Formats: sequence, C-alpha cells, structure tokens
Amino acid sequence: MEEIKELTQDKLDEITKNGRTVLEFSAAWCPDCRFLDPFMPQIEKDFPNAKFYKIDRDGSIDIAKKLNIMGIPSFVVYQDGQEIGRLVNKDRKTKQQVEDFLRSLD
Repeated sequence: MEEIKELTQDKLDEITKNGRTVLEFSAAWCPDCRFLDPFMPQIEKDFPNAKFYKIDRDGSIDIAKKLNIMGIPSFVVYQDGQEIGRLVNKDRKTKQQVEDFLRSLD
C-alpha cells in the first residue's frame, strides 16, 4: 500500500482516474487506525483489482475537509475517477466490516 503524506487535488485526480482506487484516511496518532494495520495486507490481497493508498489525514487536511472526512479511519472508493462508496465515521472498523463494505460496491 502506497502511503501519501500530503494529498493534493491534482494527486487525487491522478491516482483515482483509472480503475478501482481505495483511499484509507488515517493518522499516526489514531489507535483505531493502528487496529486495522495488521489486516490491511490481507484486505489488499482479497481485492487484487483495487489500488490501495493510505492517506495521512493530518497532512491532507484540505482534501479531507473537501471530502468531509471528519472521523478516521475512513475509506473512500473511486472507480474510473468517480466516487462510488464511502465508509466514513470515527468508529473502529474490523477486517470483516471493511471487506463487507468493499464487496458491497461490486
């Protein structure tokens, strides 16, 4: 999973324009985000047709505000440049919840 410290609008447009893109908004200080860390490699393997990016919410606050990302960890999914789903709240998420969400978009 590529990590992006500062996500700009241009970078967002570039990484989401082709195919399925999953953005995980996270922060180093967030315990609920760290809870998911051990599961993310397996989630990526389970969804080989998607590109995954970990976005540092604090370094990307302008985009986070624009996308209305207030709680983390949160996921926003794009298909060919269009947002197709979001799992956005401040609650701790399990591997099963993330995978169920991703499957619901197919």
